[in-house]
Amino acid sequence: MADLSLLQEDLPEDADGSLDFVSQDDMLTPLGRLDKYAASENVFNRQMVARSLLDTLREVCDDERDCIAVLERISRLADDSEPTVRAELMEQVPHIALFCQENRPAIPYAFSKYLLPIVVRYLADQNNQVRKTSQAALLALLEQELIERFDVETKVCPVLVELTAPDSNDDVKTEAVAIMCKMAPMVGKDITERLILPRFCEMCCDCRMFHVRKVCAANFGDICSVVGQQATEEMLLPRFFQLCSDNVWGVRKACAECFMAVSCATCQEIRRTKLSALFINLISDPSRWVRQAAFQSLGPFISTFANPSSSGQYFKEENKSSEDTSVEDKNRTRDEEVPEDAQIRPEDVPADPTVSNSSVKLEGAPDPDIGAESPRKPPGDSSLPCPLSSEPHQEAASNEDDKKPGTCRSASRLEVGSSAQDPAPLDQELYNSFHFWRTPLPEIDLDVELEQGSGNKLGPEGLGGMPEATSPASANITMATRKELEEMIENLEPHIDDPDVKAQVDVLAAALRASSLDACDEVSEAARRAPQDELPGCRLDHGTSGPLTSEAVENMESALRYIHDDSDSGTSGGFSPDEERRAKVQDVVPQALLDQYLSMTDPSRAQTVDTEIAKHCAYSLPGVALTLGRQNWHCLRETYETLASDMQWKVRRTLAFSIHELAVILGDQLTAADLVPIFNGFLKDLDEVRIGVLKHLHDFLKLLHIDKRREYLYQLQEFLVTDNSRNWRFRAELAEQLILLLELYSPRDIYDYLRPIALNLCADKVSSVRWISYKLVGEMVRKLHRAAPPTFGVDLIRELVESFGRCPRWSGRQAFVFVCQTVIEDECLPMDQFAVHLMPHLLTLANDRVPNVRVLLAKTLRQTLLEKEYFLTSASCHQEAVEQTIMALQMDRDSDVKYFASIHPASTKISEDAMSTASSTY
Repeated sequence: MADLSLLQEDLPEDADGSLDFVSQDDMLTPLGRLDKYAASENVFNRQMVARSLLDTLREVCDDERDCIAVLERISRLADDSEPTVRAELMEQVPHIALFCQENRPAIPYAFSKYLLPIVVRYLADQNNQVRKTSQAALLALLEQELIERFDVETKVCPVLVELTAPDSNDDVKTEAVAIMCKMAPMVGKDITERLILPRFCEMCCDCRMFHVRKVCAANFGDICSVVGQQATEEMLLPRFFQLCSDNVWGVRKACAECFMAVSCATCQEIRRTKLSALFINLISDPSRWVRQAAFQSLGPFISTFANPSSSGQYFKEENKSSEDTSVEDKNRTRDEEVPEDAQIRPEDVPADPTVSNSSVKLEGAPDPDIGAESPRKPPGDSSLPCPLSSEPHQEAASNEDDKKPGTCRSASRLEVGSSAQDPAPLDQELYNSFHFWRTPLPEIDLDVELEQGSGNKLGPEGLGGMPEATSPASANITMATRKELEEMIENLEPHIDDPDVKAQVDVLAAALRASSLDACDEVSEAARRAPQDELPGCRLDHGTSGPLTSEAVENMESALRYIHDDSDSGTSGGFSPDEERRAKVQDVVPQALLDQYLSMTDPSRAQTVDTEIAKHCAYSLPGVALTLGRQNWHCLRETYETLASDMQWKVRRTLAFSIHELAVILGDQLTAADLVPIFNGFLKDLDEVRIGVLKHLHDFLKLLHIDKRREYLYQLQEFLVTDNSRNWRFRAELAEQLILLLELYSPRDIYDYLRPIALNLCADKVSSVRWISYKLVGEMVRKLHRAAPPTFGVDLIRELVESFGRCPRWSGRQAFVFVCQTVIEDECLPMDQFAVHLMPHLLTLANDRVPNVRVLLAKTLRQTLLEKEYFLTSASCHQEAVEQTIMALQMDRDSDVKYFASIHPASTKISEDAMSTASSTY
């Protein structure tokens, strides 16, 4: 109303004067009107001038001089003393700039000369609204790439650097730092490093204004991701350490929130050695708000430790040379010890064939002949026989396996994928319990008796050929003992569902692993870093000719004794608290970080940190599980079970929405053992939890074995019952999932279990549920008709006719027409079969007493059926019956029926029919 009064002040009082006023404006040129109102003393008129600048430019775009004149008036309008006029002008600048870009030949350099200086000048305007508007305009212009790179370097960045000077206004400085951080991803690495990064580092150390430091901390991750790893480690990390120890808790909280982005821009070694300790300090911060932010970022930070060797996720880089790949693989091995894909270098292979023959042939281990036949090569040699996790090398190795017996071979694993020759083998072919990685129980005592069979083969001469990398554990366990361990594990596998048996299998596999790959990896790694140092727990006495001893060898006897004693007594003694704690030890991420993550389910954390800390733990659990790999799932199993039984339904809902992703990570065996019971519990939970399971029901069930999958057929009916009967979206989602589940079950299962649910949904009270259900029934008809023999399909069609086509309620008969329309449109049945089984019953509805049914029948015949080639070309009795029915409908007493039977309306979709008053029943 105020705006209207301002406008009316300039209008004459009488009507004739008003008409004269309007006619005078119509007689003015666009530039004349612009000049007239730009000089008005009324603020609203000047605002309207700023708002109509783009329209004025469009009117005069054909004349270059007029365009330049408008732009010059924009420059004068930018000096207006009223902030609202300047703010309005700045809101129009991005639109005007886009227009200038589209008409660049007519008005070259218009934006750079006339508009950009205004935007830059307004960044330091005294009015807060004008500054905010100019900042938004600048970011919009950068995002649309309307500012030339040269202008960014010479006009924008120097002004921002000047605004962040020590003597600048506090508010302006804070806003300028925020703009610099937000524009960094848009201007690229080069400009950011040269023009923005030095001032950003200075602002991180601003001792006077903590607001500036807080803005720097909040945007630290964005800057790191732009400048890359080298600049991050050399220039930004020292500043980040200072910000993480800032005396203002808001700065430290901002650092905790961006910790993941900073971690992604650093190497694995710095991430493990420096950032981990820094993050532990934030988790134990005196401020509750800092601890809360740190725990929320803990899961994402742990996920940055993921690498292909531990997570099983690989990508192929074809542009890298073999030498580069080998060096990268070696560095990755140095950064993180991942035993399952350990790289065996030539210098790590014993030269003595006798020693080689006593080693265990596990996945990734070299053939014994390599040590005797292959000369030693430097670590960077591109012809390494077993590069770590390099897909091109794996393909090359697999191609040569059949030709050269001395090449290195790697067994296929479920999480890694198949070899080059067989890209998609069956899961049964890939899976082998022995090939799955088992986390060892540390400090397992073991006797030396096991090594006597192979220890006598080793003398001083044997040690002389392998001073750097001989694995005592591998060298002192006889092949017979190893074979015995493998047989025991295989015998226990059928009873793996028993927790006691599972514990025995874990200990056996741990002992076997500790005796072979772990010792070999530790020795080779230590020899690579410091060959002169003595390895802890694995000492070689070069002066003696007796059998080699090590803690790993001594520990195995204890493990075997535990198994044998337990088997003889028939009871399981269980693990002590120390053993349970050590069982959660892994080497993928720093153990302190994992311990803090596991403690997020502690009830005391909810009181001292955050009441929703368990929800944050549940949200990031799939990422942590992927990082640790399925071989370390035992570290998370107890935490997952605790979260699944949490009292807060939001926690359980979070797990329900991600359980299918976790099943992909863990594989079918662990899913059946650990996730299926929790999945079953979610099925009986609140609707808020059940919907998470329902939305990904197909994704989860397809990962289960067929026998396990069939057990859920009996429970699908329960999804029709909800806590709130008005929750129709639940039933709609069920119909969507049933369409996907058709591919997982046999025709008999579909007919016996899914058919009743589908027919029930077709009669739902809510139309949106019915539309999806019609498609479900159509797909069911298609599946059952293609089955051999097609008896189930015929029986389903017969039931559709009886339940819907002859239903006493008109809504049921209308549903039958909709189902037929879906079958025709999606070609669920061949047209000749449709004409035999469904069309006769469809045509009988032409005499239905309810007009809504006849209207839909007329639509279906005219818009869908007659468009099929079968009814256009064949002169059969079916075509004649359809034509007679349409003629009868054209003479119907209802006008709507006549209309749809006579012409071809544009709408041919069922979903559009749903909006029709003639066919909707809800």
